[in-house]
Amino acid sequence: MERKLASIRIIDEIRPHTNADSLELAIVGGWQTVVKKGEFKAGDHVVYFEVDSVLPVRPEYEFLRKCCYVRKAWVEGFRLKTIKLRGELSQGLITAIPGGFVTFEGRDITEALGVVKWDPPVPAQLSGQVKGNFPAFIPKTDQERVQNLHREVTEAHANRDLFEVTIKLDGTSFTAYHYDGQVGVCSRNLEIKINDENKDNTYVKLFVDSGLADYLLTQKLNIAVQGELMGPGVQGNREKLSEATLFVFDIFNIDEQRYLTPIEREHLFIRIYANTKNVHHVMVLHKAIELPSTISEILKMAEGPSVVNEVREGIVFKRLDGKFSFKAISNEFLLSEK
Repeated sequence: MERKLASIRIIDEIRPHTNADSLELAIVGGWQTVVKKGEFKAGDHVVYFEVDSVLPVRPEYEFLRKCCYVRKAWVEGFRLKTIKLRGELSQGLITAIPGGFVTFEGRDITEALGVVKWDPPVPAQLSGQVKGNFPAFIPKTDQERVQNLHREVTEAHANRDLFEVTIKLDGTSFTAYHYDGQVGVCSRNLEIKINDENKDNTYVKLFVDSGLADYLLTQKLNIAVQGELMGPGVQGNREKLSEATLFVFDIFNIDEQRYLTPIEREHLFIRIYANTKNVHHVMVLHKAIELPSTISEILKMAEGPSVVNEVREGIVFKRLDGKFSFKAISNEFLLSEK
């Protein structure tokens, strides 16, 4: 599922800014954004731009130039990040809806407004010959942010659903699969060729050298193993690893088109771990807990250390039936992003 970087939303609440008389806090779902006092009111339909959005260079966005302008080989525009304005957290941007747009809550207008996602270029050791697009029979590794799931989180709390909670690592997405006698390895969006020309590609090298490729072929299970690829040259190697390492966070049953439950995943991973090297499971913080009652409380849980880093990227919640999951990104991590 592609992120709705720009969408039509309803302002749930306007709160006073504690340190500035001319500013207010607009609440949209679980997001808080600093706005000019009196510019919006609760119940207004607006355009909400999420963090990680890059807005195009157009006159209506020129007010962002001083704080948000970026110009790189792969993108030019105004990049939205998590910031603090006069001591209050501000995430994303709220604007009036441009003329001519049909207004209904949740409408995705990312493409219509020319907004793209901030994605730095792939490091050389991760690039290589591409076999094709990401396989259609496997879901991509992306979790919705908790701030966009107010209704779902409220219902799960009311139902007293139980969730596994794991640490979210700051690496790069890795998917390896076996399907009807064929194995493959993928980045977030592409499948990588497994050949001599790609032998030094980090995805291919880890897949083969770890023994994961041989294990999947031997077992003949139609599954996809998904995780975070970490190590030298990947996202600054925040966990100080000496070599490329895979941290598994999901296993997908291709035949049944479903993710394994946490218990099923644990049982299968024990076998994978025993037959591979440099393949670990992400750290589990809680095996079965109920959700807090508010998104703010969930975001507080996201703060804390990672494997060795004092600031982790966040945490991931997976309901024990395997059918609902989401992520909570640490605001401390977001504020530290360059």
